[in-house]
Amino acid sequence: MVASVSTVAYLGLEARAVEVQVQLIPGLPNFNVVGLADKAVGESRERVRGAIASMGLALPPKRIVVNMSPADLPKEGSHFDLPIALGLLAAMGVVDAEQLADYVVVGELGLDARIAPSPGVLLAALHASELGKGLICPAAQGAEAAWAGSIGVLAAPDILSLVNHFKGHGLIGAPAPGEAEDGAHGPDLRQVKGQETAKRALEIAAAGGHNLMMVGPPGAGKSLMAACLPGILPPLDAAEALEVSMVASVAGTLNGGRLTRTRPFRAPHHSASMAALTGGGLKVKPGEVSLAHLGVLFLDELPEFQRAVLDSLRQPLETGTVSVARANAHVTFPARVQLVAAMNPCRCGHLGDAALACSRAPKCAADYQAKVSGPLLDRIDLHVEVQALSAADLVLPPAAEGSAEVRARVAAARGVQAARYEDHPVRTNAEADGGLLDAVATPDEAGRALLAQASEAMRLSARGYTRILRVARTIADLAGSEGVGRIHVAEALSYRRQPPRN
Repeated sequence: MVASVSTVAYLGLEARAVEVQVQLIPGLPNFNVVGLADKAVGESRERVRGAIASMGLALPPKRIVVNMSPADLPKEGSHFDLPIALGLLAAMGVVDAEQLADYVVVGELGLDARIAPSPGVLLAALHASELGKGLICPAAQGAEAAWAGSIGVLAAPDILSLVNHFKGHGLIGAPAPGEAEDGAHGPDLRQVKGQETAKRALEIAAAGGHNLMMVGPPGAGKSLMAACLPGILPPLDAAEALEVSMVASVAGTLNGGRLTRTRPFRAPHHSASMAALTGGGLKVKPGEVSLAHLGVLFLDELPEFQRAVLDSLRQPLETGTVSVARANAHVTFPARVQLVAAMNPCRCGHLGDAALACSRAPKCAADYQAKVSGPLLDRIDLHVEVQALSAADLVLPPAAEGSAEVRARVAAARGVQAARYEDHPVRTNAEADGGLLDAVATPDEAGRALLAQASEAMRLSARGYTRILRVARTIADLAGSEGVGRIHVAEALSYRRQPPRN
């Protein structure tokens, strides 16, 4: 007899169907797992053996063969423990194999038969929903699985509870979905002294989802303003919250099944590797750019990152996805992020201040800024110079306008964009492209003349030209204007990076 249990293998945010087949064959006692399994799956033999022994059962003195089909699909992770154990119990006649056929099973086992959490339960639940099946998962992740909709979820604390449930001795209740939390917004813009130009650029970036670069001396408030950005962004809607939670589920960071309405804010250290930033590793996991999906990726001290690491962001910033290619798999993660970068003008940080600048200025500034490639800078919509604060600025009272007021204007502009792009796969102006952008962001005659003149003077690339149109469209949305005028184009041009002087 061959007992079969359905489970999944994860490739990015895709759950692939896997069938775990268990057969007891007469012969010398042995326990083999086949089907392109990694080391964690191979070690499941000992965890399964220990879990079954803790229930007071002994493995039959036969050859146990576990086949994981399809055989050419890589199987990674400890979530295969529970399907293997249940398949073995079905082959032994302890549970009914027909009852297991109605479920997709995921979960890691302890030697005491407890079912421990494992990454990706939300994806497995959505996969089970598509198949019209239920899901068996760890008790700690029942609230996460319940977000998949009207599917039967058995969230069990241990194998014995599952066996009793199937035998009708002690039924397991259906878990409730985890709470959707608003979360913390971070510091308020009232804490920022002065820097009106930078705060205006921050508002434009938030309203249109644009990338932003802040350049200024240390202590000017660049990091503080970046931390204020989540507080002025609109909350995630239901569909976006599910997208973000799917990434967190695969990464194993979705705690207690709680979905959040606050947009992600990720700020990796400048020592981060390419795999940490874009994803990858021995077991391919989402990187910081995917964990910040539909939110903000803040890169402080931008030139201190390795150049190859920064250049690996060029494709995700353009396409909204990141593809990780390996010899045995090709995995794609979502990466629609808003990049916010901050940097000093030079290594000493005081370029232009005769009293504090080093003796190598201005050459040190050129060397320092050259660490960031031109193609990456071309993908940043807004470049703003953050000036050093004077003593008069520091003693100013808190600003009258804080994050709440700015958030209301940003929400209104985002609402206009949502209505405009209702029939298109676009959320914000920063995602609009091609003919769609021509239809919604073509300036009036005076604006076109100014843009043509600036394109020649600033030597704009086609990408730079498009990004100026996007920013101008956002500025017009904030102003409540249906069309894009010369004043909107002029402000968008003021935030564009000037070409280097020969």
